[in-house]
Amino acid sequence: MVMEREGQGQYGITTGTAAAAAAVAALLSLERVVDSVPIKTPLGKLDVLVEHSKKLGKDHGWATVRKMPYPDSDVTQNLEIQADVQLTNDPDILIKGGDGVGTVTKPGLQVSLGEKAINPVPRTMILSNLQKILPEGKGLEVTISIPQGRKVAQKTMNPRLGIINGLSILGTTGIARPMSQKSFQESLKCQLDVALAEGYEELIFVPGNIGEKLALNILSVDKDQIIHMGNHVGFMLQEAHDRGLNHLILLGHAGKLVKLAAGIFNTQHKLADGRREVITAHAGLMGASKPVLELIFNCNTTEEMISILRREGLVQEVFNSIATSIHNRILEVYMIRTEILIMEMDGTILNSNHQLLIG
Repeated sequence: MVMEREGQGQYGITTGTAAAAAAVAALLSLERVVDSVPIKTPLGKLDVLVEHSKKLGKDHGWATVRKMPYPDSDVTQNLEIQADVQLTNDPDILIKGGDGVGTVTKPGLQVSLGEKAINPVPRTMILSNLQKILPEGKGLEVTISIPQGRKVAQKTMNPRLGIINGLSILGTTGIARPMSQKSFQESLKCQLDVALAEGYEELIFVPGNIGEKLALNILSVDKDQIIHMGNHVGFMLQEAHDRGLNHLILLGHAGKLVKLAAGIFNTQHKLADGRREVITAHAGLMGASKPVLELIFNCNTTEEMISILRREGLVQEVFNSIATSIHNRILEVYMIRTEILIMEMDGTILNSNHQLLIG
């Protein structure tokens, strides 16, 4: 289903809305074939299409809702979300996760350890929408399943967060918005909650998978201590500050980290770059000649710039200066003392002052 809101473009539904709709359709299938159901969400009522519904027995119904595509890169688009319901004589509604719904194995998330990853808002949506149509004096056992959930979960943050064997049933509003930067940031900051709940006091922030591999190769740390920032460096540093962290290790490839020396805290290339400007400026501060500065400024890649600095014997001095600048920027803006490790792809640490910055 895709919704058109006046002046706001196209929207989709969350996995939580799809699960609620499938559950309602499965219950209604005990009386009739269902092709759509009205679902109340935190933002209002939606009419959700039902792909299939059928009565499996006197008190047993089943339905599936497809999370239809909308203009976004959400990996859960087109997934089938199924609900199997069984009427009971117990007046409660019991919600369970079936195949393809992940299980929580680490603390710090909204769902307790060992439980299926059906978040609070979707759980409330399922309950409230079912309660309106549940026969008087009856209860219900509801099982939500996602047939492709195990496979698709590998493309999400779930494995890092300790949610295994499937996807989470998510959504705080019931509506999935395109360009969902906020939802991506939410998944990033969950890493912090998990790491802190596990008792880690020293955390290593990295831009992504390359930084994680480098960290695991040179530091004696657990994987759960390593926090991915993506391009959202400033956002993650603010979240760290808000949780009371006052020091951390920041490690990554030079091509990402040098941008921070210019105060660029969202490192997405199309928003801002500044690599050649930063490296040229700090090379000048360390005494590089004008011809060398011109060569650096006209380079296309960070690796080319490092090669020139290495030829001139200036690598360590320049990257010590850049690391100090990054440290000072982060301390000024986010009040976090940061040990900086600026690295090449092969794991070479370019600055030698990393242990001095945080002391």
